[in-house]
Amino acid sequence: MRALIQRCKKVELTINSSVFSSINEGLLILLGIGYNDNEKDIEWLSGKISRLRIFNDDEGKMNLSVQDISGEIMVVSQFTLYASTKKGNRPSYIESAPPETAIPLYESFIKKIKEDSGVKITTGEFGADMKISLVNDGPVTIIIDSKARE
Repeated sequence: MRALIQRCKKVELTINSSVFSSINEGLLILLGIGYNDNEKDIEWLSGKISRLRIFNDDEGKMNLSVQDISGEIMVVSQFTLYASTKKGNRPSYIESAPPETAIPLYESFIKKIKEDSGVKITTGEFGADMKISLVNDGPVTIIIDSKARE
């Protein structure tokens, strides 16, 4: 699994010009699911993100997690995180899991991060054409790959 994590002040996700979900201070997680991802990837990634200390403490140092600040998390499916641009100019997505595999893993990740973090979780809609309005804080943007464990 690949997660692109953005520390944010506010996120609003719309589908068909209507607000579908929104959060205030917290994390926007764009989640890509690969064809060989499984529950072990979910457990590791959810734990890592829940405890990731990227929010500023009173001294201005990134020393607090989303749990510590009682933040919120929005999880949005993002198959394009598995884009390969090695050949030609049009990305290939053959490393992305097909929907019949990805949807249950996406739903399982949402359940697990809710458990691990204990904070409010919102989502996008798998496969929908979504528009995301984001106020990135910092900006702080981090990429985590469960296979690389980094």
